[in-house]
Amino acid sequence: MKELAVIILNWNGRKLLEQFLPVASRYSITEDADLIVADNGSTDDSVEWVKAHHPEVKVLSFSENYGFAEGYNKAIAQTQYKYTILLNSDVEVTEGWTRPLLDFMRRNGDVGALQPKIRSWKERTKFEYAGAAGGYLDKMGYPYCRGRLFDSIEEDRGQYDGKVVDICWASGAALMVRTDIYQKVGGLDARFFAHMEEIDLCCRIHAAGYRVVVVPDAMVFHVGGASLSQGNPKKTYLNFRNNLLLLHKNMPVKQGRVKLFVRRLYDTLAWGMFLLKFDFKNANAVLKAHNDFRKMKKLYTEHPDINVLASLPGAKRNIIIDYYLKRMKK
Repeated sequence: MKELAVIILNWNGRKLLEQFLPVASRYSITEDADLIVADNGSTDDSVEWVKAHHPEVKVLSFSENYGFAEGYNKAIAQTQYKYTILLNSDVEVTEGWTRPLLDFMRRNGDVGALQPKIRSWKERTKFEYAGAAGGYLDKMGYPYCRGRLFDSIEEDRGQYDGKVVDICWASGAALMVRTDIYQKVGGLDARFFAHMEEIDLCCRIHAAGYRVVVVPDAMVFHVGGASLSQGNPKKTYLNFRNNLLLLHKNMPVKQGRVKLFVRRLYDTLAWGMFLLKFDFKNANAVLKAHNDFRKMKKLYTEHPDINVLASLPGAKRNIIIDYYLKRMKK
């Protein structure tokens, strides 16, 4: 059996498969790796198209749409390779992209998850918003990246190349995990449905004593927003709600209460900014996110004894102050 499974989760995505699967097949199927399309109950002819045009690609079919998180949990449970890469269907891979990732994972048993460098498919010299050259959480729990602060995205001039670097979280667009560790920490949280679930996963991988890194010698291009575009109120809702959930579940109770109180004041500022822009749909999405968080937090009754988030790479910064007051854009 091969060591590595590259799994693409699909839901009614024939157009994306037509565009990106041929390249994924060419550059992902090797003597060490299989390429698998896990279909999340599609009602289009995605599965039939894959079987007809790419018989070299393995197919898993589910009876319904389980969402990003549970869809991958089910796929990984059925495949059971030593290593797994969760690859978005809107990612264009490059020749030899899995080799540096696999080599590094083999040599470093203390690494639980990693990602390649991720550039934008649309603006190919720039980093991609969701992952760039590795992700962090600041002291208030806001995510940012090497190569991206809020909406300011850097051009890739090699500034993050060369050295493998420890990060807080690896992007779900192209996320490689040690499969047994993924399952040991519980996989992706299906309650999140989509967005921030890979950050939550990486926090639990850190808590289990493993590192998360970025390997910049490997690179992919990500379209981004294929399911929900940036600025979509549903995306705003999921990002705000899930960000609060991951802080709540990954912090000791007392510290979490204090952090979440302050954090919700910050989110009130974000709500006010949406109102000033007359963006009432996104303002309402923030309110709904907070209301639903208050309901959902009761589902999480187990909390860690140690605040691992405070010691993770990038956790000392306050990017609200850096970005809006100090005017830092990189």
